[in-house]
Amino acid sequence: MQKRIYLDNNATTMVDPKVKELMEPFFCEHYGNPNSLHKFGTEIHPAISDAFNKLYEGINAQNEDDVIITSCATESNNWVLKGVYFDKIYTGEKNHIITTEVEHPAVGATCRFLETLGVKVTYLPINKEGTISAQQVREAITPKTALVSIMWANNETGLIFPIEEIGAICKEAGILFHTDAVQAIGKIPVDVVKANVDFLSFSAHKFHGPKGIGALYIRKGVELTPLLHGGEHMRGRRSGTLNVPYIIGMGEAMKLASQGLDYEYKVVAKLRDKLEDALLKIDDVFVIGDRAHRVPNTTLISVRGIEGEAMLWDLNKSGIAASTGSACASEDLEANPVMVAIGADKELAHTAIRLSLSRFNTEEEIDYTIDVFKKAIERLRNISSSYRA
Repeated sequence: MQKRIYLDNNATTMVDPKVKELMEPFFCEHYGNPNSLHKFGTEIHPAISDAFNKLYEGINAQNEDDVIITSCATESNNWVLKGVYFDKIYTGEKNHIITTEVEHPAVGATCRFLETLGVKVTYLPINKEGTISAQQVREAITPKTALVSIMWANNETGLIFPIEEIGAICKEAGILFHTDAVQAIGKIPVDVVKANVDFLSFSAHKFHGPKGIGALYIRKGVELTPLLHGGEHMRGRRSGTLNVPYIIGMGEAMKLASQGLDYEYKVVAKLRDKLEDALLKIDDVFVIGDRAHRVPNTTLISVRGIEGEAMLWDLNKSGIAASTGSACASEDLEANPVMVAIGADKELAHTAIRLSLSRFNTEEEIDYTIDVFKKAIERLRNISSSYRA
């Protein structure tokens, strides 16, 4: 039987069996609506409360802050940007948002939509190291800036952005600060207090929870116009009947992710580094970003002379799942946007392959991947008219 090796964990992760086990009773046994007053609803309250406690602890949210359940981080990101538009921009108080050129499409596309409504958006360029500086944010702020929205870690490179420094600048300037922490939670410590964030988005399926559920952290005292109106769910901030099994699952996944951070650094990073070290011995192979400034599971690697899609095909034939970048843009075969942003030449910008590990990968899988990758490079370069070693 062909091997099946999953190295696309920045796109989505398998549900941890412990998470699945905890969710199961809430489908057919404890299935009441928690807003109902009868026992079927009220008996669920302790489990939901426990799940919320795990979410709060995982990001160091305080008791009076809000963690509001959403369908995913895309919804959370849209809510922040559009909510701030209605609260501060539509009213004429402000008209400016600061973000980066390499945000996830859930932020980037929403900002472009807001531009059609008259919002001014500054897209900060990343440097040759693949990130931005806090000073760039400081210099971009104007008296009309309503919001700064910067990802905590990049989904393609794994590079970590200086969120704590940016948060301090925004706090000093009295400007709302949002971070998309989808690629950070479960990989590095995430602390909303230290980072001085007003809003933080995340999705359960990125840290071994179920798909179709996420959350938005909202700091105490910060107002945000709801996107979804209806009942008084989530204290009126986000209407819709609570997805009880998935809330339970997300809470447990957050707990396990928080408890497993040492494993990420000691084991997952070691496997990632072994993979990188082996591939970097090959001529004209490049890895984007310093390991010291990356989350421990991610490698964005380029092989000169080989299209990323061609390499992806060879890996897939051997049972290895990888990607050429963000899964949300996987049907777009244009040059990798991060490679373009860091100034890679046109040829190299089409060669990027993202390999993203999880705590469920093994050393045997990495050894197999190294062997397949080397053979694929040799095969594809032999038939490439654009590469001559």
